[in-house]
Amino acid sequence: MLRRLHPDQPDSFAFTPENRAWAEAQISKYPPGREASAIIPLLWRAQEQEGWLTRPAIEHVADILGLAHIRALEVATFYFMFQLAPVGSVAIVQVCGTTPCMLCGSEALIEVCKDKIARHPHTVSDDGTLSWEEVECLGACSNAPMVQIGKDYYEDLTPERLGEIIDALRAGEVPVPGPQTGRYASEPAGGATTLTAHVEGRPEHNASVARALALGDTVKRIDGTEEPFSATWTDQGGRPQG
Repeated sequence: MLRRLHPDQPDSFAFTPENRAWAEAQISKYPPGREASAIIPLLWRAQEQEGWLTRPAIEHVADILGLAHIRALEVATFYFMFQLAPVGSVAIVQVCGTTPCMLCGSEALIEVCKDKIARHPHTVSDDGTLSWEEVECLGACSNAPMVQIGKDYYEDLTPERLGEIIDALRAGEVPVPGPQTGRYASEPAGGATTLTAHVEGRPEHNASVARALALGDTVKRIDGTEEPFSATWTDQGGRPQG
């Protein structure tokens, strides 16, 4: 697929002080002359700051790393993890469309996105809150069909349930991620057939869902406030000495 930058671009970009400090720390992981190795995490941080990856952001990262702008553009347009068009202010719904999900109904999920968000992918909804896209395998094939919203997976979906999730997100709510049919994890739909001794007395949610609920950051963008930042790979948070 040919990926191009969005025609409407902001005039400028600059990291926030917190994100700039984070970026400098990432660069310090690499020896002098190898600063370009930090390009993917820096581009990702720029995307987290703005919601999508703008041309000024790409060029800003290139300038920090001492790269020609085209080198950063090559990376940003190659990897599908980078959003090159504006996304919803609340979330982007990423629908897995690879074979297992397709066989289990992902095309119906896409129709829900077309109906409730926008007729075309990479298009922000009329209220500005949501956008969607079809993506390749997200690795949750045993819980197909599924979508990724923000940092978390919503699995075992029906069109009706995805519609409810979208409505909840619009209302400022974040539904509990994970399996949506009562399944605990990836056991058979009729219940566990192995390791059954672990079923009784287990926590309410599987470890992934429990972690998501504890953090409460499913649709929150990374901004440096998540936890105290430290560059533990060096004594001073700078390049290793000696």
